[in-house]
Amino acid sequence: MKRVPYEVRVGEFLRQKGLKLVLAESCTGGLVGNLITNIAGSSDYYLGSVTAYAYEAKEALLGVKHETLLKYGAVSRPTVLEMAAGSRRALAGDIPLETIIGVSISGIAGPGGGLPEKPVGTVWFGMSTPDGDWAWRYLFHGDRVQNKRSAARTALKLVIAYLSGTLPPETPFT
Repeated sequence: MKRVPYEVRVGEFLRQKGLKLVLAESCTGGLVGNLITNIAGSSDYYLGSVTAYAYEAKEALLGVKHETLLKYGAVSRPTVLEMAAGSRRALAGDIPLETIIGVSISGIAGPGGGLPEKPVGTVWFGMSTPDGDWAWRYLFHGDRVQNKRSAARTALKLVIAYLSGTLPPETPFT
């Protein structure tokens, strides 16, 4: 049996449920949006993304509070929650917010930038939906490109989990 790629499954679920997807990507640099738009017809359910790498971009484009970034850093639960909610507001246009799922990704791809409490490979994911907001922390163990790919796949898996009613428990710490 052939495995259906995550980006295809995401599209199938979004179509079935009449929902739209938006993204706020940092460490993945637009990779999730690239995967989604590789699928013909993705404009039916994908509104777009903001690739906000720097603090200034996160603040200006996604409405992340400066205080949040100073207190917790870009790779944190509070930041990805603000990014995900901000992506919904920024990209909705005339589309009702209750039909939009926002997903955000911020992490340390490597090889540098890690800290003892946030080692290389640490990635936070946020999700903002009509049903609530959630965040998860993952630790990947590859090189820079592998960590970005793992993060992109995980973001897609989290969307599938939400749409199928099987979200994993949140990660409660920053």
